[in-house]
Amino acid sequence: MAQDHEKDQDSDEVDRELEKAGPGTANSSSFSSSSRQDERQSSGLTKETDAAATSAAPCAHSGDVLDMLHYSRRPSQQSRASRPSEDTQRTVSDAGHDHQVATPHRSRSRAASSTRSTRRRAVQVPRSARRGLFAKLSVIAEVEEPYSYSNSMKWTVTFIVAMAGAAAPMGSSLVLPALGDIEDEFNTGATVVNLSVALYMLAMSIFPLWWSSFSETLGRRTIYLVSFALFAIFNVLCAVSVNIAMFIVMRCLSGGAAASVQAVGAGTISDVWEVKERGRAMSIFYLGPLCGPLLSPIIGGALAQSLGWRSAQWFLAIFGACLCTMILFCLPETLRRRRPIAARAEEEAVVEVNGEAEKTTRPDLARTTTNKSVQVKTRKYWAMFRRAFIDPLRIVLYLQFPAVAISVYYATVTFTSLYILNISVQETFSGSPYNYNSIIIGLLYLPNSAGYFLSSIFGGKWVDRIMIREATKASRYDDDGKLIFHPEDRMKENAWLGALVWPAAIITYGWTADYGVSIAGPMIANFFFGVGSMIIFAMVTTMLTEFMPRKASNGVALNNFVRNIFSCIGIIVTSPLIGALGNGWLFTIVGLVALVSGCASIWAMKRFGDHWRVTMDERMEKAMGD
Repeated sequence: MAQDHEKDQDSDEVDRELEKAGPGTANSSSFSSSSRQDERQSSGLTKETDAAATSAAPCAHSGDVLDMLHYSRRPSQQSRASRPSEDTQRTVSDAGHDHQVATPHRSRSRAASSTRSTRRRAVQVPRSARRGLFAKLSVIAEVEEPYSYSNSMKWTVTFIVAMAGAAAPMGSSLVLPALGDIEDEFNTGATVVNLSVALYMLAMSIFPLWWSSFSETLGRRTIYLVSFALFAIFNVLCAVSVNIAMFIVMRCLSGGAAASVQAVGAGTISDVWEVKERGRAMSIFYLGPLCGPLLSPIIGGALAQSLGWRSAQWFLAIFGACLCTMILFCLPETLRRRRPIAARAEEEAVVEVNGEAEKTTRPDLARTTTNKSVQVKTRKYWAMFRRAFIDPLRIVLYLQFPAVAISVYYATVTFTSLYILNISVQETFSGSPYNYNSIIIGLLYLPNSAGYFLSSIFGGKWVDRIMIREATKASRYDDDGKLIFHPEDRMKENAWLGALVWPAAIITYGWTADYGVSIAGPMIANFFFGVGSMIIFAMVTTMLTEFMPRKASNGVALNNFVRNIFSCIGIIVTSPLIGALGNGWLFTIVGLVALVSGCASIWAMKRFGDHWRVTMDERMEKAMGD
């Protein structure tokens, strides 16, 4: 009783202090015994307290004291209202467009301490409960919240996925210096041999649709392991091919297997990196897919000249096996929630059958008959088949959303130009007046790689700073003082630089190569092409994951689907177009199309991007049934 009396006296003293502090602060200042009881009961549910308030105590400012007192007065309601549970936090992070970062609310020092204190501790999943194929063998433990990985772990995951992302593009370009040798080996024409590259690209565009769908149900890790095991096997069969037909078919299958990263890789990056850090991470990730086709001709040329063209396929098989081993031991599952396809299909089937049963003349029948049980199972298996193999084709319907369509279109123009350039380099510099051998031709792809590398290292940090700057300038803060990011913020001066530099560079390459000037001219142009195009690649891919946060892997799969189809077409028509128009006029046309496309895309995003983003979720739910 004495203790209770002392507590009541303390409460009265607090009320008097609040009345002195100013009007409006004492209205809700009483500490009732019921509220204290609610606080004790809810403490177990709200252990993750307000970081700003906690880190600021003891407080030197009266405003901080009042905030802490105001919060402690309504623990049972405010703690639940302002602090969602961990599951709710994950849902918001996955479902919303606007991931957020702690920012100044009152002072710079408080914001800094708030940012540090709100970082979640990584909670490891027990080894027996880890998800994915052979998950118990992974050295890096799966955690409940992938954002809580340390930066070293995040960069490890990013490095592995980037290396895996290099496999498919590497396979498309590794054979470029040896196309003549393959033509002689199988006694066929150049057009047929080029089909091995074109159809490889076509497989890279189609297979990711199913890899993306399967990753949402089976998880990222399982898809990586299965796909790269198949990649190694198919490349072994390529290496032992006895005719051109077998070679082309095995090439298609190997490209489709390795293309899993084209759809799932960006999703993995989105799983572990928050928006405020994702720009740099996505740029580093794209070093793999973009440097693969540029470094591989060097490797392919050296192997073809010293060991024959088949050695390049053995190299890919060994590379695939190494990746599979690395994924097995070092890549945990990062997907937050799987979609239980079997359970959902059964629920759908039961609803359909029950709906039909209600229309029968015997509504009092309570027990499920054998006939109805068969109907449920039949509908269940059909629903599973449809969701796994047919529904992924509906990914094309995302193109009806302007923000997605414009992003995919601009990425397609840029990517197609890359492969047109690759074919031109091989064909132009192997003939007169240059007449370079396979090794030299492979080295000619290095300037592009240097441009990609520099743009990835510095461009990602630049974009992240632009995102923070634009959100701060617009004063977009949530109730907790955290910045609200918009995907279209990524298209600022960086986008204009890329949109102007790489079209100018590719036009310069075309005319310098057409007139047969010193090799330095085309190579300098290719370096700037690498710088500008990499800015666009990383920017557009990251924007897609943010425009479609709940379907990040689907957005990237759609991007790969469209751009690889046009890259396939570009590979087929480049050689005839060079013969008909020459490099100068061909790349002038390509450069002008790219310039107009880039300027129009940036203007449209600046003018309409906010409206498209706001209305996109509702329309997507109606159109796609998400």
